[in-house]
Amino acid sequence: MTDKPQSLAEQVRAGDRRALAKAITLVESTREDHRQQASILLESLIPYSGDSIRLGISGAPGAGKSTFIEVFGNHLIEQGHSVAVLAVDPSSAVTGGSILGDKTRMETLAFAEKAFVRPSPAGRTLGGVTRRTRESMLVCEAAGFDIILVETVGVGQSETAVADMTDMFLLLLSPSGGDELQGIKRGIMELADLILVNKADGDQTAAAAQTQSDYRSALHFMKSRFDHWQPPVMACSSLNNQGIEDVWSKVNEFSLALSEKGELAQLRAQQAKAWMWSETAASLIADLKANPEIKRLVPELEAAVLKGTLPATNAAQRLIESYKKID
Repeated sequence: MTDKPQSLAEQVRAGDRRALAKAITLVESTREDHRQQASILLESLIPYSGDSIRLGISGAPGAGKSTFIEVFGNHLIEQGHSVAVLAVDPSSAVTGGSILGDKTRMETLAFAEKAFVRPSPAGRTLGGVTRRTRESMLVCEAAGFDIILVETVGVGQSETAVADMTDMFLLLLSPSGGDELQGIKRGIMELADLILVNKADGDQTAAAAQTQSDYRSALHFMKSRFDHWQPPVMACSSLNNQGIEDVWSKVNEFSLALSEKGELAQLRAQQAKAWMWSETAASLIADLKANPEIKRLVPELEAAVLKGTLPATNAAQRLIESYKKID
C-alpha cells in the first residue's frame, strides 16, 4: 500500500474504482501497519457513508442467489442507482482465498459502469460474512454507491451476522412445494424481512406457488423483527426477469416504513454499538494469542483440555488471569 490513507480516501470519494478496490484490500488486511492505515482511512470516509440501502441476501446453495443479484442489480442500475455487491465466498482451506469468485458468476453486472462486485473469502468468520464486510460497506457508500448488496455463503444458524449489518434481510428459496420448510431453521425465518421463492417459472411454477403458500402460513406463527413491517412472501424468476420490479418496490416500501417510524435509524445505531463490542472482543483475543507469555502457557493447557484432566472453562480462566497480570 503506497498511497497515504487521506489520499486514498480522496480517490475513493472521487469514484476511482482502482482506489476503491485498494481501499477494501486495505481494510481486509490483518497486517498491523495496514490496520492502522485502515483506521485513518475509515475515519476520513465515515462522514460520507450511511446514505445507502443495505440489503443482505441469503439462501441455500442452488437457490440462485448470484443469478438473482445479477438480474436485480442490473434492474437497479436501469432505475438510475449505483450498486455495490459484496459477495462472500467460501474460503479455501489451503490458501484462505475465495473459491467461487463471484465475478465469474455475475458477468454482466461485474462489468457494468455503475456496479462494483467484490468477492471476499469468508475465512473462519461465522455467518458467511467476512469480519471486514461492515468496513467494506462504509467504503462503498463513501464511493457513492447507494445500494449495497451483501451475498452470503448460504443458510446456517450463524447467518444472523448478515442481518446484524444490513437494513433488510432477504431469504431466497427454491421451489420445492414446502418440502424444505423443515430444513430452514426457525431463527433464519424470524430474521427474514422478505422471503423470495426464486425460479418460479416453467414446470416449477406450481411448486413455487405451493412453497409461497407454505411459507406465508409459517410466518403467521412468527414475530416480525420490526413493529411496522410484516415480512411478505413473494415469487420471482431471475431467469425470465419476472417479479424483479415488484421486489424493488417492496424494498422501497420497507425502507420508507421503517424510516418514517425511526426504526431504521435505531437499527443502525444498535448495529454500530454491537460492531464496536464485536471488534473489541476480536482485538482482545488477537492480542491475547499474540502475547509471548500466553503462548508459553497454551501448549500445557491445551494438552490438559485434550486429555480431559482440565475443564475448558478453567483453562480459559487461567489464560485470562495470566493475561491480566502482564504489565
